[in-house]
Amino acid sequence: MSIEELILGILQDNVAFLLLAALVVVVIVKAVKIVPQSEQHVIERFGRLRSVLGPGINMIVPFIDRVAHKISILERQLPTASQDAITRDNVLVQVDTSVFYRITEPEKTVYRIRDVDSAIATTVAGIVRAEIGKMDLDEVQANRSSLIMTIKTTVEDAVDSWGIEVTRAEILDVNLDAATRAAMMQQLNAERARRAQVTEAEGSKRAVELAADAELYASEQAAKARRVLAEAEAYATQVVAVAIDENGLEAAQYQIALKQVEALSAMGAGNGNQTVVVPAQVLDAFGDAFKLLRGRE
Repeated sequence: MSIEELILGILQDNVAFLLLAALVVVVIVKAVKIVPQSEQHVIERFGRLRSVLGPGINMIVPFIDRVAHKISILERQLPTASQDAITRDNVLVQVDTSVFYRITEPEKTVYRIRDVDSAIATTVAGIVRAEIGKMDLDEVQANRSSLIMTIKTTVEDAVDSWGIEVTRAEILDVNLDAATRAAMMQQLNAERARRAQVTEAEGSKRAVELAADAELYASEQAAKARRVLAEAEAYATQVVAVAIDENGLEAAQYQIALKQVEALSAMGAGNGNQTVVVPAQVLDAFGDAFKLLRGRE
């Protein structure tokens, strides 16, 4: 027997074994499915949903079950979208939005919606127009955080049946047309001018109030000084009255003589040479006053 005939005989004897081994390998390859951490696989059997495979090693029935869809469960970002909206006070604005989402139930996303990105974008556009239509322009600018939260919650409710979780919604910008921007700038300048005038008027008013307070304070101090002087004079008068009561007419004459001497001294005081003409009766009175003063001493 030749070598060729020997090899051919060995192959014929082992062909069944080789075919069986190959079949086993193919079955194992078809039955074992390794799913990456970032994906989930949708399994169909005869065209119908069978199961959803999670990350790791999974087993399926070969030649009967098949991987129909490989779905990424990573968070996704929709392209930035711009849509026109009209506020409650009839101002046309252009709103730039962006939405982040991820697929949590692939079987719903696969069998209930064809183009998930387009469907979410359309839903967001409608919700943005509806919500901005409920607000004035000033409210849109001032309450952006509240508006974003409202949009996110409404979108979540709308896409819940698609097996999608909306993780974040953002309003990137709110743009106005040129005419509206010019009108707002004019209004802003007018408001600034008004505030400047109000500030100036308040300053003038405050200055007048301070001046009036100063005058009132000066009047109060002058009145207080007059009151103190009057009290002093009243006290002096009381002292004189007591002295007259105790010492009789002599005390009164003494006070009068003292005042006369003080008056004469004031008349003689001054710069330069001056002549004072005094009647004789006055000289007699001063003489009496000096006698009283010496007598008191």
